[in-house]
Amino acid sequence: MNNKTDQPQTSESESLMSRVEGNQASLRSNLRAHYDFIVCGSGSSGSVVARRLAEIDGASVLLLEAGGIDDLPAVEEANQWTSNLGSDRDWAFKTQPIPQLNDRSLVLSTGKVLGGGSSINVMIWSRGHKSDWDYFAEASGDAAWNYDSVLCQYKRIEDWHGTPDPSHRGTGGLVFVQPAPNPHPMAVAMVDGAKSVGIPTFDSPNGIMMEGDGGASIVDTRLRDGKRLSVFRTYVLPFMDRPNLTVVPNALVTKVLFQGKRASGIEVVLEGKALRIGAEREVVLSMGAFHTPKILMQSGIGDETELQRHGIPVIQHLPGVGQNFQDHVGAASCIWESERDVVVRNNGCEATFFCKSDPSVPTPDLQPCQLEFPFGSPEIANRYSLPQRGWSLYAGLVRPKSRGYIRLTGPGPLDPLQIQPNTLEHPDDLQALMRSVEICQEIGNSPSLRAFSKREVAPGKLTRQEMDQFVRNSTLTYWHQTSTAKMGHDSMSVVDSRLRVYGIQNLRIADASIMPRVTTGNTMAPCVVIGERAGELIKHDHACT
Repeated sequence: MNNKTDQPQTSESESLMSRVEGNQASLRSNLRAHYDFIVCGSGSSGSVVARRLAEIDGASVLLLEAGGIDDLPAVEEANQWTSNLGSDRDWAFKTQPIPQLNDRSLVLSTGKVLGGGSSINVMIWSRGHKSDWDYFAEASGDAAWNYDSVLCQYKRIEDWHGTPDPSHRGTGGLVFVQPAPNPHPMAVAMVDGAKSVGIPTFDSPNGIMMEGDGGASIVDTRLRDGKRLSVFRTYVLPFMDRPNLTVVPNALVTKVLFQGKRASGIEVVLEGKALRIGAEREVVLSMGAFHTPKILMQSGIGDETELQRHGIPVIQHLPGVGQNFQDHVGAASCIWESERDVVVRNNGCEATFFCKSDPSVPTPDLQPCQLEFPFGSPEIANRYSLPQRGWSLYAGLVRPKSRGYIRLTGPGPLDPLQIQPNTLEHPDDLQALMRSVEICQEIGNSPSLRAFSKREVAPGKLTRQEMDQFVRNSTLTYWHQTSTAKMGHDSMSVVDSRLRVYGIQNLRIADASIMPRVTTGNTMAPCVVIGERAGELIKHDHACT
């Protein structure tokens, strides 16, 4: 595996890479029958968990990833992220036809590569709103998940390179974060345009901005010198020269193994062969909102009626597995043509704003983002014809009330999932998205952006009925799938506040599936916090330091 570090290639980093390659080749060729900890999934939570467990003296850690290596220009180059969508680095799940979207199906991308979503996403660092974390604490009955606690965690792990803000930001941590450097003048103009319609502006979309009613800002990013900084490269790669951390790509986990109600290991397909590997202490599932519930159900944990329908022996009846599905969606269709070519900078998505669809909602429920290229759903692209030169505002909804579900279609690991997100099923979501489009039009046509706009391509002036259909035909996903194995203490909860699967010993979940509700904003940063929290909890429960 020809890995590269996040840092410029120095003699020190070259030496590390030489040690990593030799060490990992040896470890993978001599897989053990048992490890202390097995972490399934190397995404934004799993990479953090693996790193923190590998810090335990004498503990052996196995990190399994279904996807391949991340040493590719499409992953490394920040401005090439769109080329990962639909590639072999993307699971590209397809939903059932969605009635509220005129029976359209959506493609839900998620990472299938070392680093998971953090290796194919838009690299935006968004912590979530204060109310999100306080809700986590309320839902779980554990104050350790509240905003004040999580803020301390963010400050501890961040290496913030923006306007100093000691009360909200940390420096010197593992996670390099900076505002999009040297942003496109158009992105600066969008922030000014938001201000012109009454949305306050901030130096960062994190910090104090996410404690109130929202605002506009240049985005915080996980990139440097035009290169992506994945969570895997930040957390795991520096530890891959150690003898106690084995990282195995192209390893498809198919089942959790049990001795009674105790997770005893996993079954994994590696190089076409099914292997069983034991876990002496714990198995941690960090495979995201689709694969984590899928593995649980294939292993006998889920709604007993559904499991029995597929002939799967029931280990633990947990009806909430696969339920409560949530995602951020947006009307991908507010498009302007420009007079000149727009040369994308950084990730091509450098400005955003959070606001309310209605003054009565308690916290911001909308998050449009500016894209430095024309972008729309296939239906909108066919109707309006995307210009060769232009840009877009993606009219996002980040506090959806609609809830979907995930079900098995069969007991086998290759049987596809049935995914019904029920997008816009709740009427408030449709109304909020229509308002999001209207706000985007107002900002996009503001004097601040006039220099970058030749004409508004879409949607133009529409009646209320026409706007209804425009939104239904233009809605796509932000790829922020969550909440299918939620944390809580009601009958539909799957894990407790310590991320332990109810009724099962030595099995934890650490990924976006545990969110009681999707956070306000991009989900990578909250997933890192979930991974950090899982690492702390596991160390505590096993009396490790």
